[in-house]
Amino acid sequence: MRAARVFVGLVAGIGWLLLFGLLATDLRGLIWWLIVAGGLAWLAALVLTRYGDRGGAVGVAAAAGAGWTLAGGLVALYWSVTGEFPLW
Repeated sequence: MRAARVFVGLVAGIGWLLLFGLLATDLRGLIWWLIVAGGLAWLAALVLTRYGDRGGAVGVAAAAGAGWTLAGGLVALYWSVTGEFPLW
């Protein structure tokens, strides 16, 4: 596994999440888009692990994990400030 391939997978995963995040019009939409994009990226990482480049899969999976962490942090922050759960 080469560091350059991990970095390329990370950049591709971040770009993927960013493109999905740009579809959102509000916080609720952003959170849902990040959850969906992260799930699709995770599936792509599984396919890359099995049939393609494991280094790229590590980068994509790391980006998906970071996206889900961001979504969870936004939910926690909004929920703690307003007292309303933003996903329902």
